[in-house]
Amino acid sequence: MKNFTDLVKAICLLGACAPTAMAQNNQVALVPLPSVDDFTQGRDGFSVGLGLGLEYESAYEGADEFGFEVSPAGAVQWRRGDDLVYFAGEALGWRGLRWDTWLFDAAIAFDEGRAESDSDDGRLDGLGDAEESTEVVLKARRAFSADWRYWLDGRVVASDNGTLGILGVGRRFGAQTDGSGSDISLVAVFNDGERANRDFGITAAQSAASGLQAIDMGGGFRSVGLNYTFRNILNENWQIFGEVLYEHFSSDITRSAIAREDYEAEVGVGFIYTF
Repeated sequence: MKNFTDLVKAICLLGACAPTAMAQNNQVALVPLPSVDDFTQGRDGFSVGLGLGLEYESAYEGADEFGFEVSPAGAVQWRRGDDLVYFAGEALGWRGLRWDTWLFDAAIAFDEGRAESDSDDGRLDGLGDAEESTEVVLKARRAFSADWRYWLDGRVVASDNGTLGILGVGRRFGAQTDGSGSDISLVAVFNDGERANRDFGITAAQSAASGLQAIDMGGGFRSVGLNYTFRNILNENWQIFGEVLYEHFSSDITRSAIAREDYEAEVGVGFIYTF
């Protein structure tokens, strides 16, 4: 885990120390949070941000394997005033700012599920592939003031494979209004039995094929997580972004033999070019 620890330190240092004076502009993002993409620079109409991110992450939820992955980043967005429609990778959605302190977000997203091949060490052999699904994602954030220094967060993720509920609190650093700077959030995650079994359940047939002990998961508290995001606007077109995520699973989740670790972690950094 030494490489992972070193990478976390490097990303946090980059987010805290990268120069922001040259990145400042007078544009106003829909909300001034680095964790909420806004490539419009305060303008109505279409905007596009395209880039790549490099992630070092758990191979799957509960894995004791880590690896690097290169993935596309950015979104196509259309803004009118305090409303923004976006297409970002595998999600199509809308978000809107209301009364300066409420941010609502609704999206349809695709979840790839989990494949046996996600484990290079054969940890998932015999379990089959977890089903892919289309998810409905509903979010609401309530800021304590119009500068979005502190906020509360609530989310529901629902699909044929079950439901997740997320409650959180966050803090923004920096005084920029262009979406640069950094923010951090602490969340509690809950799931119903169907979702818990999709991710961590092992049926009798899967147990016979894999050699892992069968388990039927119940719903309830799933995990607690910490998420740090930074974004620096280098010039009119280029942005650098990064994220550090840590999720610690509940004792109920770690009863499953699929959860070989009691946490999931991810570190990512990337660049985006805005048009």
